[in-house]
Amino acid sequence: MAALGRLGRSLLRPGGPGEVAVGRRGVRALRRSPVRVLPPQKERRAAAEAQQSPRERPPPPPPAVERSSAGPGLWYEKATPGDRRLGKVVTIAKSKKFRDHHRKVLLEGHRLIKDALGAGAVLQTLFFSTVGHLKELPEAELKRANLVKVKFEDIKSWSDLVTPQGLIGIFSKPDHAKMSYPAAQLTSSLPLLLICDNIRDPGNLGTILRSAAGVGCEKVLLTKGCVDPWEPKVLRAGMGAHFRLPIIANLDWESLPSNLPAGIQVCVADNKDSGAQAETASMPRGAGGAGSAPGNPKSPVKSKPEAAPEDEDEEGAVSVCVPELATQYYYENWTRTPVAVVIGGETHGLSPDAFHLAASTGGKRLVIPVVPGVDSLNSAIAAGIVLFEGKRQLLWRHKPEDEKKFLVAG
Repeated sequence: MAALGRLGRSLLRPGGPGEVAVGRRGVRALRRSPVRVLPPQKERRAAAEAQQSPRERPPPPPPAVERSSAGPGLWYEKATPGDRRLGKVVTIAKSKKFRDHHRKVLLEGHRLIKDALGAGAVLQTLFFSTVGHLKELPEAELKRANLVKVKFEDIKSWSDLVTPQGLIGIFSKPDHAKMSYPAAQLTSSLPLLLICDNIRDPGNLGTILRSAAGVGCEKVLLTKGCVDPWEPKVLRAGMGAHFRLPIIANLDWESLPSNLPAGIQVCVADNKDSGAQAETASMPRGAGGAGSAPGNPKSPVKSKPEAAPEDEDEEGAVSVCVPELATQYYYENWTRTPVAVVIGGETHGLSPDAFHLAASTGGKRLVIPVVPGVDSLNSAIAAGIVLFEGKRQLLWRHKPEDEKKFLVAG
């Protein structure tokens, strides 16, 4: 038995007889699991991402930004095809909700952007098609902004202009209290304010603002119901008026008096036939724009009993309580004190609140006589007529007496 044990151990020992013995290392090798061959690291990452759902996949890394110099300390980047920021530009231009929520506005064109920068508006991002555009703008302001060079075709694809200039700026929404208006505008300012009531056409509002800046109005107040003054069409029609005088928007009639100077008189430009209003205080829907059908402008506006402030008759006319106002032609003297003029929209006209505000300040109803059969004037035209007449009266009042005599004699 001992001999058989020795023979068995010799067979298991490596190098034993017949080379059939298996050593300890060989036994351990047989017990190991097969070696797993791993693919390269890139292939493993791709396989892992393929197993993930689209929501779990990480976003692709941003492309490398190509930056170029446009002068000492002035750098810009070149937009890549499909740059999402251009889509954001379109959103700002078309969505009032987006403008209000993110406090951003979009300005297009050299003149508008330059006027905004001159008034202290904060430029965030400027898209331009050629480097030459940058040389026409204040360099100090450009250094604080993000400059992005894009193809002219990309700008033209969304622009509403027939001939885009290739210059678009995204600004922080300007605050009238923080703006620095031109010195020439401030020195020419008159004790004359404008209140816009339900001006809903962008072109009309922009033209009205341009007239107010040209006259030298102290400020412009916009009631709720007016179109957003930062809408692109209003900006284009305003031709820079937004950056020449304070414009306070979205006011209700309860808070509007707090934006008026003490002792100011509020007048309304109305198109009501005075004789017709003497018979009834019914205000049909869609009436009340600026201008006037002929009648007796000296007759006051009658008011309905307080017991029935508002009612609607069978024909759809709304009867409201309208206070009495002294009525006169627009070219007669109405600027003895600082004055604010209310211009109503062409569709909805003046609000009853406008008449109440005018009555509370001892204001008047200003009539622009027109040919019989003409319902009203365009609100922008009427505003220009009344405002420039107010300016003429204010300047005449401050002329020396001897100069007035010379002008009258001439």
